Amino acid sequence: METEQTSQARTVTTGGSTVQEWTRELAESTGSPGGGAGAGLMLAIAASLTSMVAGYTEAQEQEQEQAEPAHESPVDTIRSRARALRETALRLADADADASNAFGAAFRLGKGEERTRAIREASLAAARSSADLGRRAIEAIDDLAWLAEHGNPALISDVVVGLGALRAALAGARTNVSFDLGSLRSTGLTLPEIHDAEPELWSAVGDLDRALARIDALTARSDGRAAPTDAAGQP
Repeated sequence: METEQTSQARTVTTGGSTVQEWTRELAESTGSPGGGAGAGLMLAIAASLTSMVAGYTEAQEQEQEQAEPAHESPVDTIRSRARALRETALRLADADADASNAFGAAFRLGKGEERTRAIREASLAAARSSADLGRRAIEAIDDLAWLAEHGNPALISDVVVGLGALRAALAGARTNVSFDLGSLRSTGLTLPEIHDAEPELWSAVGDLDRALARIDALTARSDGRAAPTDAAGQP
């Protein structure tokens, strides 16, 4: 939930602004929105492409069913999940922008107990925000993987672009969780102590690393169909 301060400070929102307005704000040296919000936007792009490809796949299946017996397909469920994820991702992007505001404000405080407490709270809030975004991105992999194998083949390049956007979201979430945990060293903790104090957030970094490896493998398997000129070699 936004505080009055962050609501007044941030006039541009991911879900309520134009692309022009949002990217102009991103280009400013304010940190809000920043890389974490950008990861949220990339997740929304991946979800949008998933929905689009699922829609084309559904249309293709409907044409086939005119000559074949009806069969159950997960494509409707995939499209519904993707549409919901797009909305969620935009909200997560704005949540990260708010967390970024609090993070920066904590480090601007004068040295003392209040600053230490504020840094600890802001770092953990930012890490949890990025971990939530990363978890949603991990859950989205299966749907793009299904579309890569079973989706309308004319849309395979869109699937690969979606995988790229999803990879950017995962990479952003992974790096931000790790960075935010590392920021707790400013409160006097060592990395082993942070590991022991926040095992779930620490393990989230490993989960995101494994998800990135899976995305890379999926992209490699799909790239031959999406970019056939590579197989012919260069002149």
